[in-house]
Amino acid sequence: MREYVFVFLVALVTTYLLVPLVRTAAIRVGAFTEVRERDVHVVPMPRLGGVAMFLGYAAATPVAWRMPFLRQVFDSGELVGILVGAGVVCLVGAIDDIRELDALTKLGGQIVAAAAIAFGGVQFFSLPLGVVTVLPAPVLVLLTVFVVVLCINAVNFIDGLDGPAAGLVAIAAVAFFIYSYVISASYAPPNVFSSATFVSAAPAGVCPGFLPHNVFPTKLFMGDSGALTLGLLLAAATILNVGQINPTRVSTNQLAATILPLLVPISIMMLPLLDIVWAVVRRTARGQRPRQADSQHLHHRMLKIGHGHRRAVMLLWLWGFVMAMGSVSFVVLPPLVAGIGGAVLLAPAAGLTTGCPGLSAPGHRPKTYDRGGRRVDT
Repeated sequence: MREYVFVFLVALVTTYLLVPLVRTAAIRVGAFTEVRERDVHVVPMPRLGGVAMFLGYAAATPVAWRMPFLRQVFDSGELVGILVGAGVVCLVGAIDDIRELDALTKLGGQIVAAAAIAFGGVQFFSLPLGVVTVLPAPVLVLLTVFVVVLCINAVNFIDGLDGPAAGLVAIAAVAFFIYSYVISASYAPPNVFSSATFVSAAPAGVCPGFLPHNVFPTKLFMGDSGALTLGLLLAAATILNVGQINPTRVSTNQLAATILPLLVPISIMMLPLLDIVWAVVRRTARGQRPRQADSQHLHHRMLKIGHGHRRAVMLLWLWGFVMAMGSVSFVVLPPLVAGIGGAVLLAPAAGLTTGCPGLSAPGHRPKTYDRGGRRVDT
């Protein structure tokens, strides 16, 4: 566990220290998010924060390689493939942050990144459907690419307020870490050093390293460089925790062994997945393109029913925590205890979401800056 704590701290500290430098660079190169009708900020805001997040993750990787027990994880090449793939999507996102790219170019970059991690060994080798179900290799590779692209865009969709994307990914990463660590510890002999556990621990440090600069009122947006990078890392954690784990390690109960290996990752990713699926459905029903932006995402709906900016973000975090930790609890706790705990968490989340949103304290005015980096009162 000490090795993962150190990896977590390296990712956190590196990201935190690099964000101000990246913000300065974003202002100099003109990487700004303009004010659009669906946005909640009132002046153009600098973006490009994902570069600091990628560098935080990248810094944790060689540190882990130099640690005696974690070095064995690099034998398979999976972590190198993830680092390359994250670098590709971060570069694509950074270019888009500076000068807008068309959707097809961004999709091409995402597919190249997905191929990079698949080539490094991060791919579905089977599906845990009660027993290990092996599908034809081309089908599993296509499934890998699909999951990577889906996760990347899911995280990108929820990045609409100050803090929800980084906070939800942090919660998901911690949940994946607990899930992977507990299962790895059950092996005979126990071996908690795995690619799945590392690729959960490092993003779990990157996100809180970025959040102090990104919570309302924000100083820097993560931009596509951040959303795409976090999405790819979350996809890698999902694939490693689903396609490379024997169901019998999750539970000795046949029903639980069939359901939990798929339920846990889906529950951890529920909010971003729900947002992207609902967006595609409603836009298609209107005759719009699925990628055509609107103002009906989950975070927009929170604001429309009366929640302030900070409260809306915290409620999204709370729902992410309830679903992620609630599903993982069925792996680490007796079913009855896990069920009661989930119900106890669910009640306040539902109550706070629906009860008296208009009474929430008004948010502070955001600290906004012009293109020269000077403070602007709004």
